[in-house]
Amino acid sequence: MKEFAALFSAIDQSTKTTVKVDALVRYFEQAPKDDRLWTIALFSGRRPKRAVTTTRLREWGAEMAGIPLWLFEECYPIVGDLAETIALVLPPVTTTDDRSLSTWITDLRGLSEADETARREFVLNAWSTLGGTERFVFNKLITGGFRMGVSQKLMTRALARATGRSEAELAHRLMGGWQPDTTSWETLIEIDDPGADASRPYPFYLAYALEGTPEDLGETSDWRAEWKWDGIRGQLIVRDGQHFVWSRGEELMTDRFPELARARDFLPDGTVMDGELLVWKPASDSPASFNALQKRIGRKTVPKKLLTEAPVVLHAYDLLEWQGEDLRDTPFAERRRLLETACAGLPPEAPVRLSPQLSFDTWEELADLRAEARAEQAEGVMLKRGDSAYLVGRKKGDWWKWKLDPLTIDAVMIYAQSGHGRRANLFTDFTFAVWNGNDLVPFTKAYSGLTDAEFREITAWVRKNTLQRFGPVRQVTPHHVFEIAFEGIQESPRHKSGVALRFPRMSRWRQDKPLQEANTLDDLKDMLRIYG
Repeated sequence: MKEFAALFSAIDQSTKTTVKVDALVRYFEQAPKDDRLWTIALFSGRRPKRAVTTTRLREWGAEMAGIPLWLFEECYPIVGDLAETIALVLPPVTTTDDRSLSTWITDLRGLSEADETARREFVLNAWSTLGGTERFVFNKLITGGFRMGVSQKLMTRALARATGRSEAELAHRLMGGWQPDTTSWETLIEIDDPGADASRPYPFYLAYALEGTPEDLGETSDWRAEWKWDGIRGQLIVRDGQHFVWSRGEELMTDRFPELARARDFLPDGTVMDGELLVWKPASDSPASFNALQKRIGRKTVPKKLLTEAPVVLHAYDLLEWQGEDLRDTPFAERRRLLETACAGLPPEAPVRLSPQLSFDTWEELADLRAEARAEQAEGVMLKRGDSAYLVGRKKGDWWKWKLDPLTIDAVMIYAQSGHGRRANLFTDFTFAVWNGNDLVPFTKAYSGLTDAEFREITAWVRKNTLQRFGPVRQVTPHHVFEIAFEGIQESPRHKSGVALRFPRMSRWRQDKPLQEANTLDDLKDMLRIYG
């Protein structure tokens, strides 16, 4: 645990990529193999499940610190992090513990079968022997809230230096549904294991947002364009007579989209397609809006009625593997030709559709096409260089996303709530309303888009203009108008306004605009009629 805590501190205390990578390299070269494996798991989001409730942790923390629970509860929102609050209020340790990271995690996971008395004894003993960063890391592990500022890219870079293997190979090895329980350091990193690759997706290639217009990209003949679909990006894998569906976030979603099982009937073994999961409207042979897909998101099982009402297909726009051959180094134009071959002649009942490419000779023509994206249930257009390989992660130069400008509406802030972590002392989470006659009707919340300086300024104002308190929420005097940007709008019977926004955020603080000039509920309903 000491070595892992030292790694945690080195990464947490620096913003320099080179410092973080160097610390990871040293750790991967020296730490025990089981600890290395769990470190990769933790940094890639494979955290052990919470074994003790936060209520009990707060009670036990206050008890061991010798302070009343109410005082602990007052400290918690000021610090903004439960693990850190506990670490700060507990008394200094008088002993040490040399158990490894993997041993601590094994013991932690064993708590799920222990009674509350045994859990309490284990936690208090850990707090009595672990000090400093080790105690903080332990708290993070036991609360199930372990998150670290290490991207998959940085981790694979460090692993490549420590092991001598290529970054691309390691990025692929770390994909998929592996867990420390089901693999080992040797199997995951060192040994070639063809059997482990049946369900494993490829690392996704991510595009950069295009700032401005594409004229600086050069000749249009060098580029291919297609719609940027508004769905869930995923990979469809057909290998060894099985099929698998993975999201960009490395979540296995095979069971959530059972209609894609038919892909095995139409695609040969050794096929991996990259595309967008969309609800398909058979009557018009076109995609539905993201609102239709939302009914399917998060469902582990899908009733027959919903399968009929909102059938999902993969809108394929890239071919990563064909007849068992990895095509990622093949130029995009050739991959596209093979994709068209793979999709040629697919019957209507096949759960795959070929995503069309857009025809344009000038950048002005592409701009005109982009303006029609919402009518096509798309967010904008994608630009891909014809000779580009399929790379790992976000690389600048060959793939660009040219999204539509967001929809916007001016709204009044009526409630405020403090943030978390480093923003625990600031009000950052706001509820906004629009006019309905002489009344303000709440319709959305937003917590991003302002600078730290603006958050500090609005926090000072909130503290002076609070009308009522409802727990952590403060009702404030209606006064400030903000421009709210969002990607989509839909009907919502759960909201008093009758609408819900997709990805709302604050794009501007309209200090130039008086309260009375904020938008109305009728304005929102007009937008719903046009874009919903």
